[in-house]
Amino acid sequence: MAKIRIGKRPPQYSFILNPYSDVRLSKCPMCERPTHPRKFALVIHIQNWGPLVLGKTCRYCTRCQLIIAHQDELEAELATCLTPLAPEAVGSEYLVIGTMDKKVWQQGLHGSGTTLDDALEQMADFKRVFDLHIEGGWGPA
Repeated sequence: MAKIRIGKRPPQYSFILNPYSDVRLSKCPMCERPTHPRKFALVIHIQNWGPLVLGKTCRYCTRCQLIIAHQDELEAELATCLTPLAPEAVGSEYLVIGTMDKKVWQQGLHGSGTTLDDALEQMADFKRVFDLHIEGGWGPA
């Protein structure tokens, strides 16, 4: 079965959305090497509102090309961004669908907005999206 792609650029990164507010991933869950902060232009589809490109600093593993976004931080930034634009969309379900070229995103911030078709030309879907499940903690030996 063919995979449906939204962006016109080839898939570039893998992605994990960390739902745990008490867990911060300073090491890559795949290769166990240290991650570092890096800014990405994340393309997010917000239900009943539409697409939004958000500049977000995420943890990144260069070796695995893995972007790790912390859900609580992402939702706080979405709420801050959407409150003046569309207060009715704050708290809506969303899906992070890919990344956009940072230069195109920055041009949009300076008033030279692009059409949706032009934005899709500069967007790359994720190669893979992983779910994060944490096991362990304190317990009997």
